[in-house]
Amino acid sequence: MAETLISPGVLARENDQSQITQGPREVGAAIIGPSIKGPVEVPTLVTSYSEYLAIFGGSVTSGSQQYSYLNQIAANNYFRQGGNSLLVTRVVSGSFGSATSKALYNGVETGVLALGTLSLGSGGSGGTAGTFTDVATTTSGGGSGATATVVTSVSNGKILTTADALLTSITVNPTDGVDETYTGVSLTGGSGTGAIATVVVSSNTISSITVTTAGLGYEASDSLTIAAEALGAGSSAATIVLAAGDLLAEVDSITVTAAGSGYAIDDTLTIAAANIGTSTADLITSPLVASNIVNDVPFVLSTISEGTIMNNEGSELTGGALANGSRDNVRWEITSRNTSSGIFSLAVRRGDDTNNQKSVLETFNNVSLDPLASNYIESVIGNTYHTVEQDGTDYYLKSNGTYENKSRYVYVSSVTATTPNYFDNSGNAKTQYTASLPLVGSGSFGSGTGDLFEGGPAKFNENISNSNIQGVSANDYTSSINLLSNKDDYNYNVLTAPGLIHANHASQVNLLVSTAEARQDCIAVVDLRGYNSTIGQVTNAVSGFDSSYATTYWPWLQMIDPDTARTIWVPASTLIPGVFAYTDASSDPWFAPAGLTRGGLGQVVKAERKLTSGNRDTLYEANVNPIATFPQSGVVVFGQKTLQKRSTALDRVNVRRLLISLKSFISQVADNLVFEQNTIATRNNFLTQVNPYLESVQQRQGLYAFKVVMDDTNNTPDVIDRNQLVGQIYLQPTKTAEFIMLDFNVLPTGATFPA
Repeated sequence: MAETLISPGVLARENDQSQITQGPREVGAAIIGPSIKGPVEVPTLVTSYSEYLAIFGGSVTSGSQQYSYLNQIAANNYFRQGGNSLLVTRVVSGSFGSATSKALYNGVETGVLALGTLSLGSGGSGGTAGTFTDVATTTSGGGSGATATVVTSVSNGKILTTADALLTSITVNPTDGVDETYTGVSLTGGSGTGAIATVVVSSNTISSITVTTAGLGYEASDSLTIAAEALGAGSSAATIVLAAGDLLAEVDSITVTAAGSGYAIDDTLTIAAANIGTSTADLITSPLVASNIVNDVPFVLSTISEGTIMNNEGSELTGGALANGSRDNVRWEITSRNTSSGIFSLAVRRGDDTNNQKSVLETFNNVSLDPLASNYIESVIGNTYHTVEQDGTDYYLKSNGTYENKSRYVYVSSVTATTPNYFDNSGNAKTQYTASLPLVGSGSFGSGTGDLFEGGPAKFNENISNSNIQGVSANDYTSSINLLSNKDDYNYNVLTAPGLIHANHASQVNLLVSTAEARQDCIAVVDLRGYNSTIGQVTNAVSGFDSSYATTYWPWLQMIDPDTARTIWVPASTLIPGVFAYTDASSDPWFAPAGLTRGGLGQVVKAERKLTSGNRDTLYEANVNPIATFPQSGVVVFGQKTLQKRSTALDRVNVRRLLISLKSFISQVADNLVFEQNTIATRNNFLTQVNPYLESVQQRQGLYAFKVVMDDTNNTPDVIDRNQLVGQIYLQPTKTAEFIMLDFNVLPTGATFPA
């Protein structure tokens, strides 16, 4: 109700707006790029440079060279300039490897047979010529299920020493032979020698021929003769034609075609004689060696963060050091096991330690493979990992796994057990997991691809402009940029990927810009050209852009690596988030992040090129923000244009950031009105929060004027019936004084100054 004054005086009225005049929640920058360690493709919020180093690492030494990641430089500068929160997404090239544990079943190291050729060993012969597939095998140990293909030939030409083997090939029988058994009968002729047989004659017919000495060098189709005198008086010679089935064969190869399970080192594999043709004995291979066994896997570990870009499998050298993959890498070790209880202990170690001098990072004691146990390995260590998924045009981070990771370095990617449940003598069920234990020992993470630097390290001013960007390729950035398009999960006001250069990585740089445009709550800072480019090259590159949500700066800058104290060249996008942060901390987002007051680059040693005023004019006219050098002030950001081609208020960074800030706050207010009634009370609730905030922005030099309309004029009955609430906000942003005109008027003596 209206208040009136009856008599002269002052009416003091109180309007408490303390809870509604707060600005938008503080947000920071988002940077994308490689680092020495850290979660892969998982946007991670850090609030200090020390926290960044703890999670993502700093400089790295490779051989005699030291290299600094651009993300590291950007993070250091950002927090030094007053930044409060930084969203870091690490990219890598290739895929991380896994650590596969070797298995012990009831105290014996076992596994499956490796597919491929086995050593023939001491057995070597026994069968007929040919190829025999899917041949069953047996072993002297507990293994079963493996099958093989056996290839045999008759290169040595031995005759089979089985009874009646040659009867089907007899072409001439004795006519007057004496019924008798003749031993030591020589078989002559053919290409071989030395075959001796026992011949049984019955009713003037040879009833059996048993080769007692195989001889050598015989071939199929050989014609052999048994002399008449060897078969008794009155006999005639017998002629025999050898068939392939009459000859012993040498085994050429044994190839495992099905792996089976439960095989152990020193087991002897046997193939039954009946399965490789007619044979005098089973075929026996030599004892299995380590290369024949693929270990059964009780569990598999994969890396989360620690280590180089890739965790390469490394062979062990003297003293237990790893030959490869040892730069800040990790390795795993089973330190102890208890076969009666089925528990074991696992340690995570530095990859560059030795077995003589171990550097243990984490220890997990008394873990079990039993998923019902309280100390189940997945629950103790964790099994969570993340993947970037796409649903239509939306990208999101999917969390996989049941248990949160308690290890900083590894997660359990799989657990298996192949022994069955059994009952003890009391009838109590014993789990299968007591008989399955990992082998004590250590190893590296294998099966990964890539290296710390793929194709050689980037040296900033030399080859960062190539497809290789500090050890990764441009394509490795794509999924991370797409992921950061998700406004619901990730909140930031500036987006950059130091090292992406439009001249060489156009699609990824364009994706940065389109991501900022789609979100409409951040500015993408992009680099157009590499080190040692020209003004003409830079200005020509701008022509392909037209966006108020993107900005670019030039030239490159020389910095001091905070970890190594050496100087390095970096693109401007590495440092601009820090300039934005300083502006927000010292003023407000709608102040220009440029000039001597807010655009100083104190950590910069020098710019790649000292620009003249004419150079600055050329760049600024093309919407490239120059980084100038002044004798007394040092290196300074001296421009704040967006990449919008049209000359409007939004072609300036401060105005775009003003709109981002206002939309952020007003959207927060409007979020609380969703599903509320579209009534005068609801609209007034909105107005009583938004108007005071806009007034405060006006008082803080962000706006000349504003007007908010949310009443019956724009919330008509048909709008209300469509379940809509409409508000219209009119803004007049303040403009920066970028061009200052000072007229110095020299007047004659005695003249008066104008009023």
